Amino acid sequence: MDELKVSVVIPCRNEKDYIVACIQSVLHNNYKSEKIEVIVCDGMSDDGTFELLKNHAEKYPQLIILKNEKRTTPYALNLGIKNSTGDVVIILGAHAEMHGNYLNTCVDILNKKPDVWCCGGVLKNEAKDETGEVISLAMTSPFGVGSAHFRTGAKEGYVDTVAFGAYRKEVFSLIGFFDDELTRNQDDEFNYRLTKAGKKIWLATDTSVKYFVRGNWKKLWSQYFQYGYWKVFVNRKHKMVTTIRQLIPFFFVLFLIAGIVSSCFSFVLLEIFMTVLFIYIISAIAFAARLSKSVIAISKIVYAFFILHMSYGFGYLKGVIDFFLLQKKSAGAHQTLSR
Repeated sequence: MDELKVSVVIPCRNEKDYIVACIQSVLHNNYKSEKIEVIVCDGMSDDGTFELLKNHAEKYPQLIILKNEKRTTPYALNLGIKNSTGDVVIILGAHAEMHGNYLNTCVDILNKKPDVWCCGGVLKNEAKDETGEVISLAMTSPFGVGSAHFRTGAKEGYVDTVAFGAYRKEVFSLIGFFDDELTRNQDDEFNYRLTKAGKKIWLATDTSVKYFVRGNWKKLWSQYFQYGYWKVFVNRKHKMVTTIRQLIPFFFVLFLIAGIVSSCFSFVLLEIFMTVLFIYIISAIAFAARLSKSVIAISKIVYAFFILHMSYGFGYLKGVIDFFLLQKKSAGAHQTLSR
């Protein structure tokens, strides 16, 4: 196996509880230390994160700290990539820890599969409290997240996207960098451009990245609202729907709105509305029961399913209104919701 140099780029802001473990998971990977470069782009942290980073950089020469004065995720990614010296660039979240074989696995795939220009492992959600555990379970279910194989781990092989991808460095010369107009979905949009250019993405199920879920219903709603919202901007930019699964929560929300309104005027429509809603609830319970045997946990997982679908759907609806009907520019649209 060729010993390619790997650059890991980590956007970061106010992550003092997670950033050290994240960096150590990279530096302690089963890969030659002299072939590893870690670039943390700190978005002007004010919680002690930057001081932790400076102390850590004194111990590890592979660690580079850059200041991200614009504080946005895509700017941080691009800043890190442009300052990287690796043959392979991996993007990683500050809330994440990679498995010990992650670097070896990704480099091995890129070496053996010349048509693959991006690869990644399964995203394994971890929680630090009971609510986070429920959210983690919901986000591993196909009922909760659809055909997002990098979350469910149901398929190894060619996919449309992965989380925390390992990219051949040349791809950035080929298709450009991450879209700095996007508050969310930067990697999805980038991976769409990659596949549109005829390059392949590979999901490996024998390696993974552990991601610590924020155990908070309000933050979950905000996160998935943004996913739905910014997906519309991506669709407008590329003049097409990039994946079919993104439309399902949107149609679900439209169905709920139409069903509630029409049921006021027709008993037949009320019966149809209640029947479909009943099928949804029964399906949610059935999928939740696969994840837990506790009645209380099942009810909370069903609630998590509902939040995932409703927040994404309403976010998508708001995006349709803002980006298509009102023709808003990205600069004025929900920038305050950035990570």
